[in-house]
Amino acid sequence: MTLDVAAVRAAYPALADGYAYLDGAAGTQVPASVIDAISAAHRSGLGNAGGLFPASKRADTVTAQCRQAVADLTGGSPEGVILGPNMTTLTYRLAGTLARAWGPGDEVLVSRLDHDANVRPWVQAAARAGAAVRWAEVELPAGELPAGQYDSLLSERTVLVAVTAASNVLGTRPAVAEITAKARAVGALSYVDGVHATPHGPTDVAALGADFYATSAYKWSGPHVGAVVADPGLLETLHPDKLEPAPGTVPERFEQGTPPFADLAGVTAAVDHLASLEPSAAGSRRERILASMAAAHDHEQALFQVLLDGLGTMPKVTLYGKAPRRTATAYFTVAGQTPAEVAAHLAGRKVNVWNGHNYAWELTGVLGIRDAGSAVRAGLVHYNDRSDVDRLLGAVAELAG
Repeated sequence: MTLDVAAVRAAYPALADGYAYLDGAAGTQVPASVIDAISAAHRSGLGNAGGLFPASKRADTVTAQCRQAVADLTGGSPEGVILGPNMTTLTYRLAGTLARAWGPGDEVLVSRLDHDANVRPWVQAAARAGAAVRWAEVELPAGELPAGQYDSLLSERTVLVAVTAASNVLGTRPAVAEITAKARAVGALSYVDGVHATPHGPTDVAALGADFYATSAYKWSGPHVGAVVADPGLLETLHPDKLEPAPGTVPERFEQGTPPFADLAGVTAAVDHLASLEPSAAGSRRERILASMAAAHDHEQALFQVLLDGLGTMPKVTLYGKAPRRTATAYFTVAGQTPAEVAAHLAGRKVNVWNGHNYAWELTGVLGIRDAGSAVRAGLVHYNDRSDVDRLLGAVAELAG
């Protein structure tokens, strides 16, 4: 199936401003349907949850629909969808909850490939509990996270393994299912950061073997809402800090404070938008999502090859990461220019990219580039087209041709 990128782009009002939005790895634009859904939710009248009047019941319905939408996107259960402001906040919340059962002699396993939001909460929680931290290392220059190393890192003392489903700067997709299977074999839980992976192809939390799967809607055309997907039965065994009168049910007891109900309506609209990317797809929303995200993946990878081939011909450009399985994310430097200077030049040519470590703190340290400003990141998503790539290549060639 081939993505009709012109039709997809027409759904995004922001893309009419003439810029090439290659900053999607830090947050995507939103389609009109999401904007309309958020606006409609506000216009309809919303109350806080749990009331006996229509506006409150609308809020309850919006929340339930959002949980179902996230479940359909990820292959999880709506009863196990925890909603929150972002992945970082939710991860800190779950790290604090899980660490209550940790103590001296326990071990937590994190990786140098991960965004710091799937590193620091676990490192800090382990330190408070007196547990040890072990590190899975990145293989250079490929930027791979070899699954084989987990055999020697895991033991009966391992309580949790945190690993990314895709690097947010290199795009590397580790063998997550293999890693989580190894974790399960020693009795450890697995926490998978799917923030960067979810926008770039079909997601199946069961196939990944993730006990917890974190994602953020603003990375896949939604508003700033985060979610963690888990087995409701597992969540029943966990008891986070909460206000005494707050709900004690799962997943509500993990959600602190009043949620942004209108934004939750936007999350549902974003999932519906993703399900519509391949118009010929049929069946349930889950089935349409799988087909549409597969088409989005193929579209992105074809453009990514053009981008890699173009940058690869420029002698002053250094590309980081060579994993055969990765998202359409390029991380590069230009000799004689700082990453900030390159990003500023591209902005002057109406090309949006990011520069810096992008919170891949450990990884940019391993690459040896963090202290020099790290690198430039250009990320492709389903609404990017060949003109975006050509404009980036032309602008970089002005510096490195």
